[in-house]
Amino acid sequence: MRLFRFSLLFTALLLAFSSFSQSISQWRGPHRDGHYPDKNLLSSWPAEGPNMVWSVEGIGKGYSTAVSDGKNIYITGKSGNDDELTAISKEGKILWQVPYGPAWSGSFPESRCTPTVENGKAYVVSGSGTIACINTSDGKIVWSFDGLEKFKGAYGDWGVCESLLLSGNKLIYTPAGPATTMVALNKETGETTWASETLNDTSAYVSPLLVEFAGKKIIVTIINKYLVGVEESSGKILWKYDYSSLKSDKSLQIWPGAPKTNTITPLFKDGELYITGGYNHDGAKFRISPDASSIELLWTDSTLDCHMGGVVLQNGYIYGSNWFNNSMGDWCCLDWKTGKTLYEKNWFTKGAVIEADGKLYCFEEKSGNVALVNPTPEKFDLISSFKTSMGTGPAWAHPSIYDGLLLVRRGDALMAFDIRQK
Repeated sequence: MRLFRFSLLFTALLLAFSSFSQSISQWRGPHRDGHYPDKNLLSSWPAEGPNMVWSVEGIGKGYSTAVSDGKNIYITGKSGNDDELTAISKEGKILWQVPYGPAWSGSFPESRCTPTVENGKAYVVSGSGTIACINTSDGKIVWSFDGLEKFKGAYGDWGVCESLLLSGNKLIYTPAGPATTMVALNKETGETTWASETLNDTSAYVSPLLVEFAGKKIIVTIINKYLVGVEESSGKILWKYDYSSLKSDKSLQIWPGAPKTNTITPLFKDGELYITGGYNHDGAKFRISPDASSIELLWTDSTLDCHMGGVVLQNGYIYGSNWFNNSMGDWCCLDWKTGKTLYEKNWFTKGAVIEADGKLYCFEEKSGNVALVNPTPEKFDLISSFKTSMGTGPAWAHPSIYDGLLLVRRGDALMAFDIRQK
């Protein structure tokens, strides 16, 4: 009987690991919404912060989030003139590094693409538009090509920042420009599966979201002007909305370049979408029509103009930080249903936010402080915080959580903190 129970337990563990290892590791968690599935995490931290179990330098400068496939950890960084993918063991040892394409050569040239990892392959795009598929076992490039050149892409002032999206056998990329808006590639070969019509717009810096509604899979993204919904099966543009035109508070001076600096992956729940951008640009919520052929504006908000740190929907409330200028911002909470501001609180400055095990993890971008926050609409309920000790430059990389490790990146350094309950 004991042997039988052990066999059942072992089989269950194998199935659980198999399920995890076959899932997609990507930008802002399994569903690109800032939620990480880890449980049994610390409910508070010591004054000096949780234990840093390892750190690694030499990953190249960048703003990429670290992702894990359950075996190793993957992250991009700029090395010389190229963007480079690094594989790191769960013990913090660099296993291999491979350059995969020219980095962005303008201002803020550091890497920004978070790898998308599935079934032993990592999919990345460089700051100058080279798309690559790389074996995670040894770092060998399976296929690559210049996506900007092939699809006549058009980009903004800071190059290509997209983290590629996988859906089944399709790899989604958004070149925008005069030839197309979005393309689907065969993930095994890199060959084009479909190319959507052009909206004659430039790309922004948004990593697209895959949603299911009205019996369709829909890819949602924001380019320079438009919020766009694309049918996953065919590449047909189902709807578009001129997001650049929104301005509910006429007293706010929107930075002239704001429309083309969109960076935030939309939120989705029950047929409704929330989008936000920095620079005093409105946030807004929309409802997708029952047949997914159009969208309807529900409300706008001028408080939570999130710059780069992402937003999280938790228990009917939206959490994130806003923009006063490129250096400053507060932490905010909005009501998902109405858009009403429930709090706006200063804590150092703006930054990135994710969620796991019922708590928010906030990483402010100026000094590298990390906070554990109780998600309540009444106040910015700070539980614990600490200051990271490594890395330089803007702390723009979003943190991530895998197997009880909080992974925090700043510049050339990646730190791993043990946040598991003992």
